[in-house]
Amino acid sequence: MTSILGLSAFYHDSAACLVVDGDIVAAAQEERFSRKKHDERFPTLAVEYCLSEAGLTPDKLDYVAFYDKPLLKFDRLLETYLGFAPRGFGSFVKAMPVWLKDKLYLPRTMRRELPGYKKRFVFTEHHESHAASAFFPSPFERAAVLTVDGVGEWATASIGVGEGNRLRLTHEMHFPHSPGLLYSAFTYFCGFKVNSGEYKLMGLAPYGEPNYADLIREKLIDLKEDGSFHMDQSYFNYCQGLTMTSSKFDKLFGGPPRQPETPLTQREMDLAASIQVVTEEILMRMSRHVHTLTGEKKLCLAGGVALNCVANGRILREGPFEDLWIQPAAGDAGGSLGAALFVWHQLLDKPRHTSPTRQRGVTTNEPLADASGWCGDSQHGSLLGPRCDEADIKNFLDAKDAKYIHFDNDDEFCRFVADLIATEHVVGWMQGRMEFGPRALGSRSILGDARSSQMQSAMNVRIKFRESFRPFAPSVLEERVDEFFETRPHESSPYMLLVANVRESKRTQRPADAPKLTGIDKLKELRSCIPAVTHVDNSARIQTVDAERHGRYYRLLKAFEAQTGSPVVINTSFNVRGEPIVLNHEHAYRCFLATNMDALVLERFVLLKKDQPNAAEQTLETYLKEFALD
Repeated sequence: MTSILGLSAFYHDSAACLVVDGDIVAAAQEERFSRKKHDERFPTLAVEYCLSEAGLTPDKLDYVAFYDKPLLKFDRLLETYLGFAPRGFGSFVKAMPVWLKDKLYLPRTMRRELPGYKKRFVFTEHHESHAASAFFPSPFERAAVLTVDGVGEWATASIGVGEGNRLRLTHEMHFPHSPGLLYSAFTYFCGFKVNSGEYKLMGLAPYGEPNYADLIREKLIDLKEDGSFHMDQSYFNYCQGLTMTSSKFDKLFGGPPRQPETPLTQREMDLAASIQVVTEEILMRMSRHVHTLTGEKKLCLAGGVALNCVANGRILREGPFEDLWIQPAAGDAGGSLGAALFVWHQLLDKPRHTSPTRQRGVTTNEPLADASGWCGDSQHGSLLGPRCDEADIKNFLDAKDAKYIHFDNDDEFCRFVADLIATEHVVGWMQGRMEFGPRALGSRSILGDARSSQMQSAMNVRIKFRESFRPFAPSVLEERVDEFFETRPHESSPYMLLVANVRESKRTQRPADAPKLTGIDKLKELRSCIPAVTHVDNSARIQTVDAERHGRYYRLLKAFEAQTGSPVVINTSFNVRGEPIVLNHEHAYRCFLATNMDALVLERFVLLKKDQPNAAEQTLETYLKEFALD
C-alpha cells in the first residue's frame, strides 16, 4: 500500500488530500474545521481528518507532497520587489516575517506538524499541481490541459497535454501579466475581497452593461490572438503595494474604488459586466489556441479562473472541444489533490484507469451514446470530506433537548422533506460526506422551491444575510436538464461549474409595454417558471443530480418531482455570509437556530423551527461570535 498526503497552504484556502494506491480517499479544506473562511494556515485539522479516514498516522505515510515550490516563489517576490524598489517597501516589510517564519522552511514546518514522518517531501510546481488535479481525476485517456489563475511561482496560466498516466506542460504565461490578477483588480476596485469576492463580481455582471470593455482592451491590456496579454502595470499596484490598483486606474474609471459595504452604483455593475466580457474573450482565445496547438478533442481545466462558470459555459457551447472536464476544487485547495496525484502517476509511474466510453460525469457538446452506462471520473462526486454518524446526531440532539422526527424509511423521509420544500419552507440539508471545493453539491446545502417568486430575495436577506443581487443555483434531475435549460440531453454538470440559459419555453413573456428595468431593479422582473434560480440575464449555474453520484439527494429531487412536476430546487451552500460551509451536525444545528430557516435535516432526522423550545436563545450575533467569524 502506498499512501500520499497532498498539502496546500500559506496563501489562501489551505487543504489536505490523501491518496492511497491511486484512490482519492479523503480531501478537505482547513476552513471547514477551523471555521476561519479561506484559512491559509497549515491544514493541521484537515490532515488529521484525512489520516483518520484511512486509519493512518503520519509515520505510515510514504510521501508528503506540497502544491508549489516555495523557493521559486520567493525568487519571484524578491525579483519583483527589487524591480520596483524603493516602491513596495511597505509590502516587502509585511510579507517577509511570514516567509522567514514558515514559508522558506517548509520541511521544518511540515516535520513539526507531522510528528513521526521521516520520509521525503515532494514539491510540485503550482501549475503542475493544478494541471494534475485537472487531468488525472478526469475520465479522459487523452486531453489538453489549461490552467489559469492569479499566480503560482511565476506562471499565471499554462498549457499542456495529458495521456494515460503522463502529463506534460509545454507553454506558460508569466507574472505580472495574469488573467486572475486582472479579474481580482476589478474585484478589489468594486469593493469586494480579493481571493473570495470574485464570484460576487461574476454574479453582479448581468446587472450592468459592458461599457468599459473597449477601454480595458485599449488601456489595460494588449491582448493577443492566443489569449496571452501584456498588462500596463502603471494602472496596477499589486507588484509593489498593498492595493490592487493605482491612482491612474482611479482616473480611468471615474473615481476611487468603492468602499466595502457601501451601496453599489451603476459604475460597479458596468465594470463587472465589462471585465467579465473581457475575461470570457481571453479564455475563449486561450481555449482555441490550446486546441490548435494540441489537436486534442477534450479539455481539462483548473486554476482559480476555472471557477468562472459563465466563461466555462461559453467554452463548452462555442469552443472547439468536444468534451470538457473541470476540477471541482479548481482553486488552491485543489492543489493538494493535484500534488498527491502527480506523485502517484507522474513520479511513481503508476497507471490510470479510465473508461473508453463516454461518461455522465463529462460535459459535452454531443449527446451521450449510453445515458445509463455511467462510469464517471475518479473524483467520487467530490464528496471527500467527513460524514456524521446518526447515533452521534441523536445523542447531540437529545443533549440539546431538540424536538425532531426520525425516519427509518427513505421514501417516507424524502416525501416529507419534499413537501416542506414544495410549501416554501427553507430547509437546511446535511447528508453523507462533505463536499471538497467551494460548491455545496447536495451534502451541505440549503434548499428551497425554485418556483417561488419570493424565494431568491428571502433566502439572500433572511437566511444567508448577504447581498440581494446574488443569484442562486438550481439542482436539477440530470434526465430532465435539457427540458429546462439550453443543454443537450443528459448533459452533465454535477459540480455546478457551468452556466446555461433557461429555455425559452420556460421563460415568462415580458409585456410589450413594461418599462425596461436597469441595475438592481432588474430583480423585480419575473423571468421564468423557476424565477428563484433564473438570473437577470436568463442564465443559471446548473448542478445536475444523478442517482449513482448523489444517492439520497437524487431521491429527494425525485420525490419533489412526483409532488410538483418540477425537477428543480434551489441549492445554496449551508452557511451564512462570512462563514465557511458547515462541517457537521453541531455547526448545522447552530446555524439553523440563528437564521430564519424553517427546517433542518440531519441525515434522516428532521427538525422544524416552530417546534424547537430553545430557538430564541441562539441569535446570528452570538452564533458568529461563538465561531469567531467576521
